[in-house]
Amino acid sequence: MATAQSHHILIVEDEVTTRVTLAAYLQREGFVVTEAASGIAMQKALASNPQIDVVLLDIMLPDQDGLTLLRNLRAASDVGIIMVSGKSDDIDRIIGLEMGADDYITKPFNARELLARVKTLLRRLTMRAKQIPVPTTIKHFGDWSLDITTRRLQSSDQREIKLTKAEFDLLVVLTDNPGSIMSRDRLLDHVSRRDWAPYDRTIDVLVGRLRKKIEPDPADPQYIITQHGVGYTFAGRVS
Repeated sequence: MATAQSHHILIVEDEVTTRVTLAAYLQREGFVVTEAASGIAMQKALASNPQIDVVLLDIMLPDQDGLTLLRNLRAASDVGIIMVSGKSDDIDRIIGLEMGADDYITKPFNARELLARVKTLLRRLTMRAKQIPVPTTIKHFGDWSLDITTRRLQSSDQREIKLTKAEFDLLVVLTDNPGSIMSRDRLLDHVSRRDWAPYDRTIDVLVGRLRKKIEPDPADPQYIITQHGVGYTFAGRVS
């Protein structure tokens, strides 16, 4: 990780004016900036600059799909990734987060807002790097066991249920706080590591998906209970 004065940002954006303007702004704020106009250029930049801290990755690129680049990048690296898109649909945002993005911002965006998001992500990456690995922890609730280390959810009859990254993160924070009312903004912060936006439906969509996987009757949930106008409560006993 670079020093506080020299964090390295890679901007992957094919629109020249946007890329150059953003690069100049971040450089004035004290960042080292590398620019890439395509997926191939991004890969070359990452190969020649191993100290890059955050990638600002546009979804729409001329040569490769941004989500494919995101998936491949996350599989090979823990670098911070902020997806940049002209689409504001909840589903696009959720897909990006589930595939490993740390944050998601839509165009047109305010440069100061993006700067704030970059700084917040850098703080979290620094804290993450300082964390000491914890031993295997398995949580039990109902007929389920959730292995925090291996990120596996199993039923009592040994059926393994596949969870996306966002679904797993949501289930962890809920089971960490059984009986507590968890607001949507607090849950979203744990799931996506980004600032909450009013009326964001990301958590509601993820809860719906999670209920289909763990609830005996998703229409009459026993574990994840809706607190109308506030958020959700995990009602199961966790041991």
